[in-house]
Amino acid sequence: MTPAYELFNLGSNDELAGEISTILGVPLAPIDIKTFADNEIYERIENTVRGRNVYVIQGITAPVNDNFMKLMIFIDAARRASANSINVIIPYFGYARSDRKARSREPISARMIANMLESQGVKRVMTMDLHADQVQGFFDIPVDHLLAMPALGHYFYANDLLGDDLVVVAPDHSSVARARKFAKLLHADWALVDRRVDSVRPNTPYQITGNVSGKRAILIDDIIDTGTSMVLASEAATNAGAIEIYAVATHAVLSDNAVDHLEKAPIDHVVVTNTVEIAEHKKMSKLKVLSVAESFAEAIRRINVFESIEDVLKSPDNLDVML
Repeated sequence: MTPAYELFNLGSNDELAGEISTILGVPLAPIDIKTFADNEIYERIENTVRGRNVYVIQGITAPVNDNFMKLMIFIDAARRASANSINVIIPYFGYARSDRKARSREPISARMIANMLESQGVKRVMTMDLHADQVQGFFDIPVDHLLAMPALGHYFYANDLLGDDLVVVAPDHSSVARARKFAKLLHADWALVDRRVDSVRPNTPYQITGNVSGKRAILIDDIIDTGTSMVLASEAATNAGAIEIYAVATHAVLSDNAVDHLEKAPIDHVVVTNTVEIAEHKKMSKLKVLSVAESFAEAIRRINVFESIEDVLKSPDNLDVML
């Protein structure tokens, strides 16, 4: 017998939550959420969750602190309502970029977030494409780290975009491992934008290690925030002779003037997933949003019946590649 569970959505990404609910065939349970005049948040779970496994979907996205506070208040409500287990689905894990002390007297905010979630009795965390893999180690509870690469790769397979003229480009050195895996998935070569020349020749485009001349270049990263890295990398690729450029990323944070910068950059296509809900005024003409609801839904289903999620992490188009 499948253990009973309840699925909740706290509003950071209504579209994704709705898709997950539809795929699972489990309706989103009702919850009363209000914000008082002084911006205090009130939440009440409307139906009983006593003895049930609770899965709550809430990204730590803009407004970051409000959305995180909504999650913490919900966890407290579920715990006090005698839920059997509280499982948190965080499609985009905000604060994950603060994963170490780069300078003295800095916090490690990602560890603090982990401590806060654990302290309130969360049993499991599910997320996708953490900015730094080591954030998983900040938790002493299970962390299911899902990958967007199967969905992103499938876009190129499904649209017949493979070929010998395809090259995957890492926008900076921190993205090399991701670029190499994606290149292997797509049977493509890979290259690297060398940003070390910044201090030597600050007014010239970055150099590229690898061949992109006459090729279609895929710039791959985990986050597009302000868009600066993608814009600079696209300029370097264009300068090196790339004929078509894809900016590919999991999380479309799109802060500040990112949309305007991407629109003006020599980028032909921006391919992202729906881990972050994109406001209408940020949806540009070159944007393609892929759904990762299937991955989250299948992972929830398998976890709830104590099955392995290993297959969820594989690409259906190239099973030989370890992602």
